Amino acid sequence: MKTKSIKNIFVEGAIAPQRITNSIAQHATQKNIGAHSIFLGQVRADEKEGGRVQAIEYTTYKEMALQQMHDIREDLFQKYELTCMHVYHSLGIVPAGKISLFVFVSSTHRKASIAACEELVEAIKFQLPIWGKEILNNQNTVWKENH
Repeated sequence: MKTKSIKNIFVEGAIAPQRITNSIAQHATQKNIGAHSIFLGQVRADEKEGGRVQAIEYTTYKEMALQQMHDIREDLFQKYELTCMHVYHSLGIVPAGKISLFVFVSSTHRKASIAACEELVEAIKFQLPIWGKEILNNQNTVWKENH
């Protein structure tokens, strides 16, 4: 069996709408896909003690995160009948209102893509070594906690 290469999921800054559109458009020629599940994580302008979130600065332990993402991807392909999976996560500063996570899962039938997409988002949030530092409008910073 051929070993799949580790894919880089990280992009610098916010995820551009064109990246999302292009990913969707590239699948129009695939006739075996019956469902796409998409998750877009957007930076919220939450009110915190001491200020409002203006942006989040994302950092990671890249080598570990990419290996863990590869393992999660392989596990989900074993668990569900998926045709493809794309993940993009921002690094650096992403302003409130912009997209920082794009997850795109495709399968022959909807139940597999919906379940895999949800499981994948949870795994990214709670298993990958990615940290977010919220930048407040008063220039204070607060480390983001995933809930």
